[in-house]
Amino acid sequence: MINKNMSIEEVVKRYPETIPIFERHGLGCVGCQAALFENIEQGAEIHGIDLEALINDLNGVAKKG
Repeated sequence: MINKNMSIEEVVKRYPETIPIFERHGLGCVGCQAALFENIEQGAEIHGIDLEALINDLNGVAKKG
């Protein structure tokens, strides 16, 4: 299960099918340096993204994959 404290890089490595979800929510920096140390909550806050909706969508895709 994906949670807000996981790094973006960790999620993408474990669940590559989540990349389009990050992008759809406005987190296009999946491959940037910030993704190495920034967790999902921090990324959502910086980009003004609804954290709960992002986590729900990420988990929905991860469960299918």
